Amino acid sequence: MRLTRVYRFCASHRLHAPELSEAENAEMYGKCNNPYGHGHDYVLHVSVSGEPDAGTGRIVNPALLDRYVQERVLRIFDHRDMNQDVPDFEGVPTTENLAYDVARRLRANWEGTFGRAAALDRVFVQETPRNTFELRMRG
Repeated sequence: MRLTRVYRFCASHRLHAPELSEAENAEMYGKCNNPYGHGHDYVLHVSVSGEPDAGTGRIVNPALLDRYVQERVLRIFDHRDMNQDVPDFEGVPTTENLAYDVARRLRANWEGTFGRAAALDRVFVQETPRNTFELRMRG
């Protein structure tokens, strides 16, 4: 069984690879290479899989998951510039890399928080109505 919770946050970024020339960056990233950056209203889906607990009937406590996502992801990215305000973000802040980074942050101490019965199953990030990115942890 899978539980999915949906979150929203706003963040900005500039897509620019330092190893590429200005012309190569402009070709690779187009308008997203704007030196002043640009922002998105991201939609984040976090999915947890497992069998419901016999006593509670739940895979995880949704309030606990919400607090965990708030602490590990939303407080770090919401209303931040990924290039300037998130120093441990690795690589160019594409939404592909954002999905990997969100998963990395959620995996840290996952088992200590939720135990082994509930597994982080999927991170899904919607950048725009036309761009969505999905990272599956299992299967």
